Amino acid sequence: MAEVARLFAEVLAEDAESETMPDNEALIGEAMRIAEAMLFAAAEPLDETEIARRMPDGVALGDVLARLKQDYAARGVNLVRVGKKWLFRTASDLGWLLSVDTVEPKKLSRAALETLAIVAYHQPVTRAEIEDIRGVAISKGTLDVLLETGWVRLRGRRRTPGRPLTYGTSEAFLLHFGLEAIGDLPGLEELKGAGLFDGALPSGFVVPQPRDDVTLMEDEEPLDSDAQEEFLEHEPSDQTETESEASIEEVEDDSTED
Repeated sequence: MAEVARLFAEVLAEDAESETMPDNEALIGEAMRIAEAMLFAAAEPLDETEIARRMPDGVALGDVLARLKQDYAARGVNLVRVGKKWLFRTASDLGWLLSVDTVEPKKLSRAALETLAIVAYHQPVTRAEIEDIRGVAISKGTLDVLLETGWVRLRGRRRTPGRPLTYGTSEAFLLHFGLEAIGDLPGLEELKGAGLFDGALPSGFVVPQPRDDVTLMEDEEPLDSDAQEEFLEHEPSDQTETESEASIEEVEDDSTED
């Protein structure tokens, strides 16, 4: 008799579970449809918090986006994450089908590329810190170009005398270079493997762990209303030719700066 009662209880539990699971699946399915519609309608990458606001109660956003990403993995468009934002992007193997003739993009100068790399790995960083790392002064034109591309942004001000502006990378930087997060930038071993370091490196040489926290660091304070004006009014360094004149026309050497 006890065995019959136990079996009866197990059957009831299975029935209850089978009744609950379809409800959960239906809820998740509806949440996936909502997220899909929002992402297709969005004109730009959509923040997770914005998607979460429209989700039904009791649904985990991470599960919804993970399943939606899996559903689109083999389709013509894929769901991708950039930082804490999501967007649909043409599958990488089909990009050539949608390619069109465009004006050939112009290259950044060597000085601009070096400055961009320093900002990416050392952010938040000031102009003086960039010059100290490079070993040469940089013209205002170099930072102008990087700000115009949208890859570099003004973050805040350093809590030091003079309150210098601090620079960091932007979401557009991640989008252009196909990174989900700034931490996906190559480390020392990857850079060595790519042949970007020739010869022996100095003792103790390390590549910083890049970070692009939206929140300001302890030694930073928020930008004030005149920050952009201060940047625009900054006088360029004394050089034979300012980098802004040639920065996006061709790769140049730094002979005018050394």
